[in-house]
Formats: sequence, structure tokens, C-alpha cells
Amino acid sequence: MIHYTDALSRLIADIVARVEPLSFIDAEKVLVFARFGRSGTAGAYATCHSLNLPTSEPGYYYWRDRRTGRLTRRSEWFVTRTPEVWIGKRRLDYLLSFVVPRFCDQTLEGTRKAAYYDGFEPWVAKLDTVVHELYHIAPGETGLRRLDRAGGGATGRCHTPEFFDQVARFVRLYLDSRPDPALTDFLRHDFAGLVRRYGGVIGTTFRNFPSYPQRYREPLGPEPRTAGVAIVPIRPSRQPRRYTERDLVPRLFTADGARRLLPGRLPRRASTAA
Repeated sequence: MIHYTDALSRLIADIVARVEPLSFIDAEKVLVFARFGRSGTAGAYATCHSLNLPTSEPGYYYWRDRRTGRLTRRSEWFVTRTPEVWIGKRRLDYLLSFVVPRFCDQTLEGTRKAAYYDGFEPWVAKLDTVVHELYHIAPGETGLRRLDRAGGGATGRCHTPEFFDQVARFVRLYLDSRPDPALTDFLRHDFAGLVRRYGGVIGTTFRNFPSYPQRYREPLGPEPRTAGVAIVPIRPSRQPRRYTERDLVPRLFTADGARRLLPGRLPRRASTAA
């Protein structure tokens, strides 16, 4: 079977080695994992998740009476933190999640990307997505890249026309560097083609699938009460605050879902696949 997230990790390491504007990225501190998403449905193909966002300033939620505007309830004070992810003694800075099989079935036809890749093969849509997520990584391990307005100053938008232009430029830089075709060959196949060729598609996931490391709220402890205002406790997070390689498990992805693979037990039809 093909281990799809491993193939993506090898590709990412090659991209940052060949595309100088992305060379600040330490591929050893980026973990690729898979999430499930059906083809033909709306949703992201991939997402960049920062693990180095700072703890938020203290804050709280509050509720007011619609008629009088009087404060009636508020939550405990809390801060928002980012969980840690460790592989051995190495603390990771970023996670890149790819939605399978939706990502595998991308094509240029009928998309915004097509305008940037006239004459290119359809699978380049997937390479564009990979570079797109890498471009979200900010230099200096400072979280996600802040985008600038054309006239100067930062914008709150996730993407700008300049962002898409740069991604397309980096894709061309990578292809012009003549990478080993073996590194991109898996992108040429849609999900059904991968299953036919390899017998199955495996991806790294987290043990608490479909969940994964996400920011969480942490109460700040006892606080003075305010007369007439109820304090609503912050619901404790049930997700781990620290993940390690022991929390990573392989899953077999299909068109309809994903199931965990037990060590040494592969589906019979794919047990001898390369």
C-alpha cells in the first residue's frame, strides 16, 4: 500500500530544499497527518496548523439581558493555549493536515488555480496546495504568515491575490529545478487510481481521530464573585495537552471513511503490495 502522508513528507522536504524562499522551513519540525473528507463535497483540501502560537491574554465570555443590557452571566477567566507535539526529543512547530480522499482527487479543471497553470497537467493542482500550505508558515517560527495589503499594512484576510501569485511562482520554481519524478509521481493519480495501483491508501493520524492537536481554553482558577452575576465554569478540554509519537497511528482510508490498522495486520488484498 502507499503511505500517503509519508510520500507528502518526502515531497515537502524536497520542496523546501529546492525553493529558496521556503528554505527557512525546517521540514523536521513539520508533521504531516491525514484527515478524512469525501471527494465531491465542499471543504478544505489541506490546512496548516501552528504549534508555536503564544498563550492568549486572559479573557472571558459574557451574556447580557437583551431588554436591559445588564450583565447576567460570564464565564471564568481563561487563557487559550497551544498543545505540544513531540517526536522523540524534537518539539514540532507545525502540522500540515491533508484531507483524504478529497485532496487526492483535486484537478485544475474549473478552478481558480487553472489561470496560473495554463498548459500544465491536472495533478499540479495538488502540488499547488502543498506549496500553498507551506507558504502559510511564517519565517522565524512566529506562527502563521501575516499577509500584507498591496498598499502596505497587514490584512486580516487569509489569502490575497499576491498570496496566490507567490504560490504559483514557487510551484514553477520547484518544477524548473527538475525534481526526481519519483517524488511527485503519487500526485498524478486520483484516489481510485492509487487504490488500483497500490491496493490501498494509508495515512498517519492521531490516536484520538478524527480529532487532532488544537488550541484549548484553560481556566485561571478561583476568582472573586460579582454580585448578581453568575459565573459559568469553562468546560475542561478532554484532549491531550502533550502529544508524542505514541499518539500517532496509521489508518487505512477509503472513499467512505478511515479505520485504524493494527500492527502486522494489513487487509488481505493489499498485504503484498509494494
